[in-house]
Amino acid sequence: MSITANKVLDAKGLACPMPIVKTKKMMNEIEPGQVMEIQATDKGSTADLKAWSESTGNQYLGTIEDGDVLKHYVRKASASEESNETSHPNIASLDDLLKKIEGDEQIKILDVRESAEYAFGHIPNAVSIPLGELEERFSELNPEEELHVICRSGSRSDLAAKKLTEKGFKNVVNVVPGMKDWTGPTQKL
Repeated sequence: MSITANKVLDAKGLACPMPIVKTKKMMNEIEPGQVMEIQATDKGSTADLKAWSESTGNQYLGTIEDGDVLKHYVRKASASEESNETSHPNIASLDDLLKKIEGDEQIKILDVRESAEYAFGHIPNAVSIPLGELEERFSELNPEEELHVICRSGSRSDLAAKKLTEKGFKNVVNVVPGMKDWTGPTQKL
């Protein structure tokens, strides 16, 4: 089966959040109803593009694996389909999170990066639930608990924080900018 795209974006070799950043920019170059093919090698890009599409009203059509390259297909929404992309309002800095950890406060840290990212360095005791698995795994989390959500840059964690809040979680905090700038304690699997 051959899929025709109106525009092709080469995001191979780029890590989160760059495939999304480049997709947002190129989305302005196509007309509503047209399809963009995003070529990426970052395994986390599938969950990122699905979540981003959902949050903006654009339509994630699917992904085809072509060797090491993931070809994602997204249809641009019309003005009536678009939803305004908003950020989760409750945020904390890395310093805020480190103070809570050092102060021995009762918080739960949810790491929504891919399992490989988590394996190579995560905050001790952080729970790993990749963004793409979050909806199926809500039941593993306590909706009453203070939940600090972290990813690599703050983008996936923002999407996760919004999803959790929509599902009735009461105290969800997006940690920004994320693990790429974390200087606190880390563990490896």
